[in-house]
Amino acid sequence: MHLQHTSSSIPGYIYIVLAAMLWAASGSVSKFLFNSRVTPFQLVQLRTTISAAVLFLWLLVRNREFLSIERKDLVYFSLLGIALAATQFTYLYAISKIHVAAAILLQYQAPVLIAAYAVLFARKKLTLFTIIAIIGAISGCYLMVGAYSLNILSMNKAGIISGLASAVAFAIYTVESEYGMRSYTPWAVLFYALLFAAIVWNIFYPPLGAFLQNYDDGAWWLILFVGTFGTILSFGLYNEGIKRISSTHASITATLEPVMAGVIAYFFLGEIMEPWQIMGAGLVITSVVVLQIKQKPA
Repeated sequence: MHLQHTSSSIPGYIYIVLAAMLWAASGSVSKFLFNSRVTPFQLVQLRTTISAAVLFLWLLVRNREFLSIERKDLVYFSLLGIALAATQFTYLYAISKIHVAAAILLQYQAPVLIAAYAVLFARKKLTLFTIIAIIGAISGCYLMVGAYSLNILSMNKAGIISGLASAVAFAIYTVESEYGMRSYTPWAVLFYALLFAAIVWNIFYPPLGAFLQNYDDGAWWLILFVGTFGTILSFGLYNEGIKRISSTHASITATLEPVMAGVIAYFFLGEIMEPWQIMGAGLVITSVVVLQIKQKPA
């Protein structure tokens, strides 16, 4: 067994794993905020606006050249921002209506959509290893989130539709981000996506309306966590991973999110995984390892 371009691809997988860990933590924090009467509409406006502002200040001080883009690319970034805004809202809305596990399972149908795009539109050929990894990752995700004990069809229909919509939006964001990184750095792509996402959510929801609500200090700290670690750092790492291992491989590796959520729940909440869930976690991890077998990236 030979590993493909180990020195260049391994960091990409590490970035995605770290992003998945942050998304897992952010998902649990978001559910807690919803139970504290923060609405998905409020959280997505808070999340996009805070992350866009913080990342702008960071780039202004550290990497000002990243803020320079060509005028002709404004349409591209506006569409990417809409995809990111849709990704965040549909996922958060799904979490607010159905189990977090079910929302994660629905969103992680995205690798299938990304692979289909690669074959049908980008004219790329998927290797046998990539196909096996997709099947294994989604099957493992199904087991890991305990979907075998969830009657998804009996759940809130709006939540199910929103979860499926999040898969579509996440797939579009992933593919389009890869395209943008042909010309710009991962952080520049992320900043402008967040900027336009924030603009969208300050149009569809009363401008800065979510900031005027009466949250307690604890809620504000959690909101800041979601905006910085759960958005800036996680999506930044995800973009860095996409740049190194392709959108298809990145989306498959991101299915480690429920595995990370299970690990976090075990250490911090004392939750014990069932045998089927442990098997699912192993299947997802194995699928990610399979991706590193020598092959042409898809």
